[in-house]
Amino acid sequence: MNLKEYLTQQQRLVDAELDRLVPAETVEPATIHRAMRYSLFAGGKRIRPILCLEAARTVTDAWEGVLPAACSLELIHTYSLIHDDLPALDNDDYRRGKLTNHKVFGDAMAILAGDSLLTLAFQVLAELAAADDRRTRLIAELAISSGTVGGMIGGQVADLEGEGKAPNAELLESIHRAKTGALLRASLRMGAIAAGASQEAYDALSRYGEHVGLAFQIVDDILDVEESSEALGKTAGKDAAQHKITFPAVYGLEASRQMAQVECERAHAVLAPFGERAARLHELADLIVHRKS
Repeated sequence: MNLKEYLTQQQRLVDAELDRLVPAETVEPATIHRAMRYSLFAGGKRIRPILCLEAARTVTDAWEGVLPAACSLELIHTYSLIHDDLPALDNDDYRRGKLTNHKVFGDAMAILAGDSLLTLAFQVLAELAAADDRRTRLIAELAISSGTVGGMIGGQVADLEGEGKAPNAELLESIHRAKTGALLRASLRMGAIAAGASQEAYDALSRYGEHVGLAFQIVDDILDVEESSEALGKTAGKDAAQHKITFPAVYGLEASRQMAQVECERAHAVLAPFGERAARLHELADLIVHRKS
């Protein structure tokens, strides 16, 4: 199975599980469930849950119970996008080529839809059929990586407060290792935890997650400069318009491309102990660096 076929297969697997986990549009209160599903099924690539599943497969053949944990990552990711797009934050009208949630359902319902996806993510983990210690570790990992100290929200705060400031490397790294990198790293860590990985395997997959997480954000910053709104499915050029601190703003485009490639190579290197079992993770690292949207 080639990479494209594999990704399609995995996306369908994740989508089917998300459909099972999220209340149907007809379940009352129906409006909130429509709003949740509108953004959740708007065409996401499912990179985070796929990385989680593949981390588990890299260490064990008994990975089936990992799927709900993987989906909790997508619930958190989608909630963050809904809130990011709100007028008080990035104020965007389009996401994945469709009107953003608040443009369809209004600001209040979009806020509640994000809140509901966040809440559901932890319900999913709390109800996992897993040993108590693994379930607790999974809940803690998702909470910390989404939170204020070195997590996604902390990175978003630093990003907001950095607008208009002179670009510098230290602030840039602190923003993006937290804003994007923490949840991507958590994807690998949660797959390892759910699969019962050894400490050595957990550490290696965590380092892989750090490298691909940083590469992902560097490429995101480059694409915001180079690609059109149509290609990205969201408004291009907003980073510069909002005077955000980005990799191209600090290092320039060519140096940023080289940095992304270096992070990709580091990701490949830390997978060496897994041999052929990590073949898909190698492919996913290359995909993250060479994607166009």
